[in-house]
Amino acid sequence: MARPRLAGAEINPRGVRGDMTAAELVDTAFLAYNGRKLRDACRLFAERMLEPDVVVGMSVTGALTPAGLGMSCLIPLIENGFVDWMVSTGANLYHDTHFGIGLKMYQGSAEADDVALRNAGVVRIYDIFFDYRVLLSTDTFFREIARLEEFQRPMSTAEFHYRAGRYVAERERILKLKRRSLLAAAYEYGLPIYTSSPGDSSIGMNLALLEMEGHGLRIDPLADVNETASIVYSAKQSGGRSAVFILGGGSPKNFVLQTEPQIQEVMGVAEKGHDYFLQVTDARPDTGGLSGATPAEAVSWGKIDPNRLPDTVVCYVDSTVALPLITAYALARRKKRKPRRLYDRRAEMLNTLTSAYEKVRKKRLKRGES
Repeated sequence: MARPRLAGAEINPRGVRGDMTAAELVDTAFLAYNGRKLRDACRLFAERMLEPDVVVGMSVTGALTPAGLGMSCLIPLIENGFVDWMVSTGANLYHDTHFGIGLKMYQGSAEADDVALRNAGVVRIYDIFFDYRVLLSTDTFFREIARLEEFQRPMSTAEFHYRAGRYVAERERILKLKRRSLLAAAYEYGLPIYTSSPGDSSIGMNLALLEMEGHGLRIDPLADVNETASIVYSAKQSGGRSAVFILGGGSPKNFVLQTEPQIQEVMGVAEKGHDYFLQVTDARPDTGGLSGATPAEAVSWGKIDPNRLPDTVVCYVDSTVALPLITAYALARRKKRKPRRLYDRRAEMLNTLTSAYEKVRKKRLKRGES
């Protein structure tokens, strides 16, 4: 019987120092278990996913913006060209807006008496507190802008967020606030942000009220499906690669990944799947839920290129722990990339995908297929 081989680097770290950078700490002290997975995630993102020809899509789930991660991590990633498009829950964008229009949230306690908080007009997100009037003020903001003439027609969530982001950015300017809102940063850098379930948030609730009042704004989720698929297809057709960076799971995870089945399965256009897959999650795969589904399972759906399975990492760590470390590592190890401004190229990318589908469709019609 052959002796088992001892492979890999020896575990022999230097002592942790008080003057270590975050990137140095990750490289030298995160050697096993989920620490090592986090190091693998940092390296995959910085060394491979941020190559010049890789288009990076990110999904954002969980209450990250209320915890300040929009300001601390997501905005720097956008500013440095490290993320090119996003799918987010509506809740993250709604709570992000609080900061951009000058409202405040505070560190609180998860053990607080919620009945007492309710009586005092305080809302709690685990250990984050804010005044109930923050919700009312943000509701008013979205209703006021969505009543404007420019919003009175059907549009994708990316267009709605871009137009809303312009008003958030203007509010930031008037209030002399800097780098507070993810929506404002996305507007400034032409980064499209989609919401996979636009009615499932306070933004959607307020837009539903405007529909009841007879206003013309209609969010078109089908436009989102085609636009996101076109981003991925255009990246691959231009000789580049596609990467997904998934924070949490849920509907945004599926939406960022379903771009490939939309291209391959539904449209019948030849493609192989995303090239890189990085997920930060606390969900188990054995419950059968999408949030815990592995990249290997995604291969069976055509979501991930099977030849690129080694270029995938699942990191079982809370996003509030992992995202600041991954962000710091990337900023330390990678030079700034030029923002792609994919929002400005939506029509061009959609035309590229439409042309590819029309060729497939003509062949199907010739064969008598629907």
